Amino acid sequence: MNQSSLAPFHLAFPVHDLAAAREFYGGLLGLPEGRSSDTWVDYDLFGHQIVAHLKPGWSGAERNHHNPVDGHDVPVPHFGVVLEWNAFHEFADRLAAADVAFVIAPYVRFEGQVGEQSTMFFLDPSGNALEFKAFRNPEQLFMT
Repeated sequence: MNQSSLAPFHLAFPVHDLAAAREFYGGLLGLPEGRSSDTWVDYDLFGHQIVAHLKPGWSGAERNHHNPVDGHDVPVPHFGVVLEWNAFHEFADRLAAADVAFVIAPYVRFEGQVGEQSTMFFLDPSGNALEFKAFRNPEQLFMT
């Protein structure tokens, strides 16, 4: 299945503050805002629908699990999007210029191997972990 035929996914996640979520997702990440109410906000995450739901008292610190991958402690759970190679690097440069505090700074994982990819991890203001990545060869997304 090629990427253009993929159906958009939907993901709802908790946030402690909708104003902070709007500043992060709409402002910093530049995601278009969709529908909203007093307790949730939709965003267009590169063609996918994510929804920040207000959960007063929520703290991402409740999600304090990591798994080792390629010498880094990857936060679990996390979500994000696989971008095109150049789009990833432009996005990473924009985030770095905005002084985003990366959990794992942009780097090339599995360099020279099947599945070589650029990846980066960072947290939203509520502690939700996001990963964005790009495969040097997109056909290797699911290869072992």
